[in-house]
Amino acid sequence: MPDRLPTGQTLIQSVQRAVHLLRALNHRGGVASAKQLARDTDLPLPTAYHLLRTLCHEGLVSKDRHGYALADPAGLAVPQSSSPEGLPTQEWADHLSLELDAAVYFVIYREGDLRVTAVSRNPDCPPVTEWAEFRLTCHAHAAGQAILAQLGDEERGDHLDLHPATPLTRHTVAGRAAIERRLASQRRELPLLEYEEYTLGTVCAAVPITVGSSAAALAISLPSTKAADLAPLARRLQNRAESILLDHTFSVTPRPPRPEP
Repeated sequence: MPDRLPTGQTLIQSVQRAVHLLRALNHRGGVASAKQLARDTDLPLPTAYHLLRTLCHEGLVSKDRHGYALADPAGLAVPQSSSPEGLPTQEWADHLSLELDAAVYFVIYREGDLRVTAVSRNPDCPPVTEWAEFRLTCHAHAAGQAILAQLGDEERGDHLDLHPATPLTRHTVAGRAAIERRLASQRRELPLLEYEEYTLGTVCAAVPITVGSSAAALAISLPSTKAADLAPLARRLQNRAESILLDHTFSVTPRPPRPEP
């Protein structure tokens, strides 16, 4: 029945392309724009839109003003725990602070904003004073940089347009182009380190984390007099984060490199 072959091939190609879109969406942390997904899968944009509409109709993908997200009703390789609420993040922060002898922070990126959901309560390691709002200064502290590194190009650009990368200290890497270069040069397998960019007298490190479809991070801060301890403590934080978060069906970045545009 050779006359049916083209139809069969077309159906197979459509299924394959839909699978590629789902994989690309998961690859980007579960949320992305149609343009990003089309670029990642080498699909024409109209084809990507058509397939995404079909996936939305089937309940596999949802759409809102931020783009497309994995709906994951059947556990499509995305952790079910998409919210830190109800999980012992405060307990983790307090425990890690005692273990690492550093202030510890848990942050998550939701609806275009960085939210601090837990800060350690260790009187021997007080957290940094939030003299400039953390959510407005992601470019200047390690936790925010870890968040920005996980966002897609379009979403990161929107964030930096809304919250320009202005200098907070003489050490701050300022300006959108400089921030983009810095993030592009960051090795995915290493924590992000920041030395007195947010405030003088404090150094910070952060480990990027994926919580469901949201970018998140675990971070530490130290007095700058202990700057030599920052890198080894950051590696310990990364190791501890992996063992703790895997128990709660989170996944620790780095993700595999994205396909070249």
